[in-house]
Amino acid sequence: MNTIKVLIVDDSAMMRKAVRRILETDSAIEVVGMARDGEEALKKDTELSPDVVTMDINMPVMDGITCMMHLLEQHPTVRVIMLSSLTQEGAITTFEALELGAFDYVGKPSGTVSNNLHIIGKELLAKIKASMAQKKRRPSAFSKTKSVKKETVRQVTNVSPQGTQKIVVIGVSTGGPSTLMDILPHIPPDLDAAIVVVQHMPPMFTASFAKRLDDHCQIPFKEAENADLLVKGQGMVAPGGLHLVVRKHITRSEHIVRLTTLPTGTLFTPSVDVTMFSILEIFGKRTVGVLLTGMGSDGADAMVAIRKAGGITIAEAESTAVVFGMPREAIERGGAEIIAPAYNIANEIIKAVNRI
Repeated sequence: MNTIKVLIVDDSAMMRKAVRRILETDSAIEVVGMARDGEEALKKDTELSPDVVTMDINMPVMDGITCMMHLLEQHPTVRVIMLSSLTQEGAITTFEALELGAFDYVGKPSGTVSNNLHIIGKELLAKIKASMAQKKRRPSAFSKTKSVKKETVRQVTNVSPQGTQKIVVIGVSTGGPSTLMDILPHIPPDLDAAIVVVQHMPPMFTASFAKRLDDHCQIPFKEAENADLLVKGQGMVAPGGLHLVVRKHITRSEHIVRLTTLPTGTLFTPSVDVTMFSILEIFGKRTVGVLLTGMGSDGADAMVAIRKAGGITIAEAESTAVVFGMPREAIERGGAEIIAPAYNIANEIIKAVNRI
């Protein structure tokens, strides 16, 4: 079996060595070289022709974003995985990289070199392998999607909130930001449902991601906060590091968001299953569950439950899934009524909401 050839790019010698140690624990991966800045990385890419490049963002001589753009020009099939600091600034830059063609990102622990670097090791190894499992790299949906003027939407949201009787809950992980940009900008402002997105993402990243969705979509998006009201024609993103659950308002017939650290021990926080089950408990058959690209099985059990309760479930087809793990699990367990490629899912969501 051919190994996956990886080039490590980072201006810190200690970080290069640390990442190399992580990658060399897996026999399926071969570290073919290391570079300390973007210019050196371009030369090494020509010499070594790696399959995957792990790319630091902040480097002297040539930064990671600029280097990545040149790399994708001279070597279109290479996969670039950004190593990003877990800060607000790091989040903004990371989403710029995703817009410009990065396959995915892994958040570094705080500091240039951390004793906790091993925490990201499993994620980095999995994403390197996932990048090679994707036979054809999709163009970035971010770069193709123009910002939408939302005067009409803002007029709608300036009136008194009317709550919602229907809800769309979307679970997604690896490859999610670009995939969601294939879907959510096509949702019309008059959708008769609220939308909740659970994207596996670090805490400092979700606010920036919600803002990016808000800039590109016809309906408003925000990072969810405690006591937020679910309103039709509006969307929210579960914050990283917390579970989003939905509860009925104590005195009114409205539905509000609660953020919690419970249950503990879930593989991901936020958890798709936790959010979907809480929504199903409140909305029942008025729930539309959507499961998109991602590793593992988070959300698959809840999709089965939503379908059994009479709700409508949609799973992304293998043909467009960056990583087919999560949707495949839902399909194999019988939790997917509808299977569709990413570019058709917006239309399937609209039809599902209208069917309820």
